[in-house]
Amino acid sequence: MKLLVTGGAGYIGSVVAAQLVEAGHRVTVLDDLSTGHADAVPAGARFVEGSITEAAEVLPGMDGVLHFAAKSLVGESVESPGLYWAHNLGGTLSLLDAMRAADVGRIVFSSTAATYGEPERSPVLETDPTRPTNPYGASKLAVDTALTTFAGLYGLAAVSLRYFNVGGAYTGGDGRVYRERHTVETHLIPNLLTVALGARESVSVFGTDYPTPDGTCVRDYIHVADLARAHLLALEACSTGEHKIYNLGNGTGFSVREVLSVCREVTGHEIPEVVCERRAGDPAVLVASSEKIRRELGWKPEHPSVRDIVSDAWTALPERSKAG
Repeated sequence: MKLLVTGGAGYIGSVVAAQLVEAGHRVTVLDDLSTGHADAVPAGARFVEGSITEAAEVLPGMDGVLHFAAKSLVGESVESPGLYWAHNLGGTLSLLDAMRAADVGRIVFSSTAATYGEPERSPVLETDPTRPTNPYGASKLAVDTALTTFAGLYGLAAVSLRYFNVGGAYTGGDGRVYRERHTVETHLIPNLLTVALGARESVSVFGTDYPTPDGTCVRDYIHVADLARAHLLALEACSTGEHKIYNLGNGTGFSVREVLSVCREVTGHEIPEVVCERRAGDPAVLVASSEKIRRELGWKPEHPSVRDIVSDAWTALPERSKAG
């Protein structure tokens, strides 16, 4: 198929684009490089520098879209909600209109567990209430709502994948390595590895009095290679006039201190911790039920261990040889 990958120069988008190219698809990456990297676009993919509001120029002749272009920092979304509504929702509506004009009827959307807010139970099901607690999650939920509307009114074939915590690195068939490279890093594992590299003195542990086995928050981690593979399955599962939603997670929870322990073992570094007060809005446990995508699409994680995620992320860092 001829496919457009928006945000394909970013972390997850580049891994998906690489897997699509390896599967024999003809891929065009559209990215404005505001947070992505041109050297992350896989060999064999055409690269167009531009925003999703310019998608109309590259959509003619495409068979489908995989949409990753989004603002994704929770704190920034609280400080600048208009930016998130304009980019995440407004930009996507522009993309959907351009798809209609170009007669492109298939889309896989990069959604998020943030749509659930603070869930009432764990593991979280796709049918559970969606109560986002920040503009980032709200803007993603609004896109999900738009996809349902476009599917019903215009026959759009859409799948939303709601991610939980993504980590690790992916080595393509040509040996190229795709890894996390965020200017502002908010994810636990890369921040722990940054301390192991000596770029930071310690990591903050927010709260040690949660009702969990070791008192720290429990989260669901999924390897980026497994996550990307789900997008290829979702692409095939798109059905005219339907909007399907799937959670994507490992289905197993790991506490902050469990992840910290694994990072210490993998890197061989102490990684000092500083205990801080709880952050407002942090649920004690946030784990996905991925039973639906396993049952309907046959997906399952091939790297279920958090050690695999940490090891691949650490190995992918070019600076690690300097960490001693």
